[in-house]
Amino acid sequence: MNINIHACFLPHNDADAAMTFYRDTLGFEVRKDVAYGGMRWITVGPVGQPATSIVLHPPAATPGITDEERRTIAEMMAKGTYAIITLATPDLDGTFARLEAAGTEIVQEPIDQPYGVRDCAVRDPSGNLIRINQLG
Repeated sequence: MNINIHACFLPHNDADAAMTFYRDTLGFEVRKDVAYGGMRWITVGPVGQPATSIVLHPPAATPGITDEERRTIAEMMAKGTYAIITLATPDLDGTFARLEAAGTEIVQEPIDQPYGVRDCAVRDPSGNLIRINQLG
């Protein structure tokens, strides 16, 4: 079987701030920016990796969720406990320095974890937790 990760979804509560962060701060390319019904879905991904994407989506657009569930999602996003993604880079310290210089919310500075990885953690403008692992 040959299966790849094609896309993952992260919620946003401000499309422009999300796009600016992923494009300008992380250096991803914007592949799609789709507006519908006053909402926007933005597909971004690492340059040179066209088969892997992150879709930044409005969480309120999910069909079938209740108003109470929407409130819970908003509360969890505000606390940074709703969504997470792990990225990887060959230069963790350099990446961290660029994120910090850009004013990104820092959750954890680079550290050697007891389970064998060196990583750091930040939040995007919507509160999503982004862990970044050192490659190699």
